[in-house]
Amino acid sequence: MIEARLRAALIQWLAGDPTVDDELNAIEEEAPVTATAPWLGIAASASTDWSTKTHSGREIRIALELTTRGDRTAGDAALLTSISQRIENLPAAQPDFAVAGIQFLRARTERRARNMRSTLLEYRFRTLSHPAA
Repeated sequence: MIEARLRAALIQWLAGDPTVDDELNAIEEEAPVTATAPWLGIAASASTDWSTKTHSGREIRIALELTTRGDRTAGDAALLTSISQRIENLPAAQPDFAVAGIQFLRARTERRARNMRSTLLEYRFRTLSHPAA
């Protein structure tokens, strides 16, 4: 399934960026069980058909959650910019599929208990599977 492969590719791509990886204690496909803030994980994903006559495809929406701790949001802003740039530069050519387009959809930040903050970034990925040989 393209959705599962995209999720894995995205996490690997984000973890491969020293700027992003150095700032976070964990980059996971789900909310990490034992990591302390700051961490980044996929909060949710959903897909719909985006096939053509010759290729099967999916439009996949992925929401990533950045969880941080502290009163100052300036550090979060720089980190969110790095994360967004990295997402938008995900290579189109993947081993089992191609990314036809990436679009930022929305962001939402909320303050949580114990001085925690959560920012949700939602993106749309349009993907096509490679044709059968």
